[in-house]
Amino acid sequence: MTKTLLATALLAAAGFAQAQSATYTIDPTHTFVNFEAKHFGTSTLRGRFDKKEGAVQFDRAGKSGKAEITIDIGSVSTGVGPLDGHLKSKDFFNAAEFATAKFVSDKFVFDGDKVTEVSGSLTMLGKSNPVTLKASNFNCYQNPMLKREVCGGDFETTITRSQWGMTYGLPGIPDNIRLLIQIEAVKQ
Repeated sequence: MTKTLLATALLAAAGFAQAQSATYTIDPTHTFVNFEAKHFGTSTLRGRFDKKEGAVQFDRAGKSGKAEITIDIGSVSTGVGPLDGHLKSKDFFNAAEFATAKFVSDKFVFDGDKVTEVSGSLTMLGKSNPVTLKASNFNCYQNPMLKREVCGGDFETTITRSQWGMTYGLPGIPDNIRLLIQIEAVKQ
């Protein structure tokens, strides 16, 4: 009888823990992956990737989460067509051979119920390297139009592009590239 009660309690606890975890689908109209790089020490070149998709799963009570975001490299946009073409070439992203970049994470850091940091691996140009995104803002709210919870925030990091084999233009075009990620995801 005691074993049955213990097994029932463990199953109930597992069910409760699972119920606390929720999956959120990336809202592409409110999610942007932007980058910044100094141009030969003068101005700052800015661009973004217009197509991205993915999902985030997190459990505020359990202080855990997972994320998987895929970025369409061919959607790079700086507002300058010839530059976009060069960024898609073998000199930089080699979009013909490596059509996507992917960020996968299973480590979330929380302060209360707010996500403050997400660590994972960024795969680009066929190479994976660790990346930690720090949140400057994070919030969840009940969307009045969707009638569902939406969570998101502003995250940033600096990557060293040569870690992925992207060395064209060094040192005039710096190795350090700042990534700014604005993300919103809708609870499923």
